[in-house]
Amino acid sequence: MASSLLAGERLVRALGPGGELEPEQLPGKLRAELEAVLGKKHKGGDLSAGPARLVSFRLIRDLHQYLRERGSTLYLHELLEGSEIYLPEVVKPPRNPELVARLEKIKIQLANEEYKRITRNVTCQDSRHGGTLSDLGKQAAFVCTYLGSQYIFTEMTSQVLAALIVASVVGLAELYIMVRVMEGELGEL
Repeated sequence: MASSLLAGERLVRALGPGGELEPEQLPGKLRAELEAVLGKKHKGGDLSAGPARLVSFRLIRDLHQYLRERGSTLYLHELLEGSEIYLPEVVKPPRNPELVARLEKIKIQLANEEYKRITRNVTCQDSRHGGTLSDLGKQAAFVCTYLGSQYIFTEMTSQVLAALIVASVVGLAELYIMVRVMEGELGEL
C-alpha cells in the first residue's frame, strides 16, 4: 500500500533558495523534515533520485495543512506536479512445498473427475456399422417385399404398406427367437 510519494522537481525547487516556499516561512521543524527527506542539505543542490526523495504522506499533509492555515495562494497540487506515488515492490513469500504438492494432487484429481464426467456415456462399440445383423434382416425383408409388391400392386402406398407388414412380421419373429434364446440361457443358470 502506498504511504509515500517520489518528489518531483517542482517540489524540490520550491523548497530551495529562492523557491516558492521561501516566502511562506515554513516552521523550522517542517522545513527541516522536508529538507532532510529531499536531500537539500547536500552542497550545490544535488538532487539525488532514489530513497532520499521519498516524501511520506504525513509530511505532505502537514505541508498542506500549514499552507491552508496561512491562506497561501500556493496550492498543493501545483507543488506535487511531476511527483509520483511510490508503490513499494511486493515481496511474495516462498510457497510451501507440501502445499504445492497437495494442490497438484487436487488438480489431478479434479482433472480425472472431469474426464470421467465427460466420458461416462461413451461406449467402446464401433459406430461404423449400420446396426446389428437382425436390423439388416428387417431391412432386407422390407426391400424385397417392396420390390416384389411392384408386380402385384400399382399404387405406391399399397407397396409401402405391404413392405411394412412383412418387415414387422420378420421383426416379431426375430424378437420371438431372441426371447426363447434368452429364456434358455436363463434356464441354464
